[in-house]
Formats: sequence, C-alpha cells, structure tokens
Amino acid sequence: MRILSINIKRHSGGGTIYEEMVKKVLSDNYSEIEFENIIPLRIGKRNVSKYLLAPLILWRLFKISRRRDCSLTIRDFDSSLFLNQKPTKNIILFFHIDTSFLSFPFKIVYSFLQKLIFFNFKKADALVTISKYWQNYFQKKGYKNIFLIYNAFNLGNYNFTSKEVEDFKKQHNLIGKPIIYIGDCQKAKGVKESYDTLKDLDVFLVTSGGDPRFKVPAKYLQLEHKDFLKLLKASSIVITMSLFKEGWCRTAHEAMLLKAPVIGSGLGGMRELLEGGKQIICEDFDSLREKVEYLLNCPEVRKKMGENGYNFAKNFTLERFKKDWLELINKLI
Repeated sequence: MRILSINIKRHSGGGTIYEEMVKKVLSDNYSEIEFENIIPLRIGKRNVSKYLLAPLILWRLFKISRRRDCSLTIRDFDSSLFLNQKPTKNIILFFHIDTSFLSFPFKIVYSFLQKLIFFNFKKADALVTISKYWQNYFQKKGYKNIFLIYNAFNLGNYNFTSKEVEDFKKQHNLIGKPIIYIGDCQKAKGVKESYDTLKDLDVFLVTSGGDPRFKVPAKYLQLEHKDFLKLLKASSIVITMSLFKEGWCRTAHEAMLLKAPVIGSGLGGMRELLEGGKQIICEDFDSLREKVEYLLNCPEVRKKMGENGYNFAKNFTLERFKKDWLELINKLI
C-alpha cells in the first residue's frame, strides 16, 4: 500500500509536530510512504515570498491530485484544495484556522479558497480533528466521517532536576523574581495584550519563539525545545491568552506536564484541555492581572493546579496516538 502525505508548511508549531508524529507512526508500520512538502523554502540562492509562489503551489497541488499510484493520501488544511480521485482514499488533518499572519489582500483571496476547501471536506473519507470543540463544530455543520485523534507526548521528555532548572535560570539571568511565561511571541497568541496587562508586576515576563518582526518589551529567549521546556518548568505561571480558536494548545499541555499552572483564554480546543486539567480560563484581559496576582500570592493553589494539570495531561500518550492512527488507516483500507 502506498501512502502519500502532503502539506503546506508556513511555520513550525503544534500542527507541524503533530504531522511529524503521524509520519513516524506511518513510517514505522508501512513500507511504501512518501512525504510531499508543497512549498519550496528557497529557489536558487534567494528567499522567495510564499505569496509569489502561489501559482506554483496551486499547480503542484493539482498535479498531485491527478496521481493514481497511491492508495491513501493524508493532507493538511491548505493542501486539501484538491483531493485525489477514487479509489484513492483521502484523509484531511484539521487543527484550527488562523489568518492573522496574512496580508489584507491575501485574506480576501484566502477566504474564497477556504470555501472550496470546506466543500472538499465533505468529499473526504476521513476528517481528523484534535479536540472535541472542532469535532462538534463539524458535526453541527453536517460533516461525516469525523475522527478525533488527540495530540501525543513522550512523558520521558518532561523530567528535569531542580539543578537543571536553577542552572537554566542563572544562565538567562532569571534569578530573584517569579517568572511568568506570556507565550510564543506572535500577535495571535495575545502576547502584546498580556504584556501590557502585567508589565507593572515585579516579575520576569518572558516570551520566546514567534515572529522576529513582532516584538514586545518582555524578555525574549530563542531556545531549543529542551531549554524551552526548562523555561516552562521554571515559570511560576504560564499564560496562553490566544486570540484565535486554538486546535488544542501544545504549550499549555507541555506546561501542565511540567506541573506549571496555566491561565489561558480557553478559545477553541484549549478549553477542553484547561477544563480537563482544572486550570484557569480567563476570557478577557481585564481580569488577567487579578488572576495572576491571586496565583502569585497562593503557592499552595499553584502547586495543586500543577498536580491536577499533570494528572490530566499525562494521559495523552504516544501509545494511544499510534493505536488511534493505525485503527483509522486499517478502517479505510
């Protein structure tokens, strides 16, 4: 059986990590599998705007949809503009929709393309979502063949000694005050609003990753993933005040695995995560400071939230992820 995995990557994030895990499961269990990334990041020696590449991207997607040599395709949202014809089976991965990174003219074009993509959702053999919020969203709209397959986490990656955390704090001059992580440095993550709300507190406000064109006066750290996890572990509170409807929110989940208390907007699939782990949902920035000050003054509450969060987050294992994906593939073939 030949499987073709297709995606259009704009940036790394939780969706990219999820896709990589799917590829690992398939590669370990099926011999004939291909991975196709539609967007070439470089042409020759020059970086090229992905907007200028749009005609090439559309052409490549169309060509792939004409292929007859694969039994099954797995696509991300954007690459679902064209589906392969029967008897090829089509699986579509859906995480969330966020157009905040698009320029205004492209938003207009993209809104039209979205309608075509959603039309194709009805023709797909399986639509995979990662939270009950989006599963319910599509069910209410009459979509069929919806499968909920949650994110997965290797629990062995979230064990750090006190010395490792203290060394990290010393290395980045984060000693002497509580650390509050306010999110990935992107507009859509609500980082600016969180900073403006909390900037007068006697704490370290820290952000990381994100878009280098977007800056806030918080302490910015560019970290490898292991050090990013140390930052979450060192944080007294982790803020995830996303402004869009999340698929899930991997940062919040990882913070919970590290027993760090989380305050988040709860938009989209994030609400299921925060409610399941008994974390704090903050629906507006006007009340964010009050909730942060409450936790800073109540270490016993932070500890209890850390334990509750971990007890929920630890259930999302690689074994369950593998089982769910293989059951789906076997069902379709």
